[in-house]
Amino acid sequence: MRFRVVPAAYVLPLRRVGRTDEVLLQLRRGTGYMDGHWAAAAAGHVEADESVHAAACREAEEELGIGIVTADLVPLTVMHRTHGNHRAIDERVDFFFSCRTWTGDPRRVEQAKSADLRWCSLDDLPEPVVPHELFVLAGLRRGDLPAIVSFGFDAATSPDARAPRR
Repeated sequence: MRFRVVPAAYVLPLRRVGRTDEVLLQLRRGTGYMDGHWAAAAAGHVEADESVHAAACREAEEELGIGIVTADLVPLTVMHRTHGNHRAIDERVDFFFSCRTWTGDPRRVEQAKSADLRWCSLDDLPEPVVPHELFVLAGLRRGDLPAIVSFGFDAATSPDARAPRR
């Protein structure tokens, strides 16, 4: 069997409040993965025969009840990541997008999988944040997020490492 990775799409809704950018985050619960951690407001696996853009728009509708058109998705980074445990489910390629335009008001649609939904300043994120997502948020805040990153392949970006906050 050939090596495979699981593709996922992440949507980080952003808004400007004064001089500060805020990102919409959800508090995970009941998912079996990183429950009790803050995470992207909308994210999920890309389905068979679905583009990553379509997946991002679908996840925003399913998880937040908002409509996003592909043209409003801004690519942030692509992350190739691993947990280093040789399990196929833990070999990932994650596509991160931001958006500042959508229709509807964001809300917790899948309430069994989300304990809270909150606008958070990029300068003052809640704790804890899913580590690989914190890596992306920190790079977004600093303005130095590379187009393609690897995460979990070395000690500096292991799944247990925390990106610098300031």
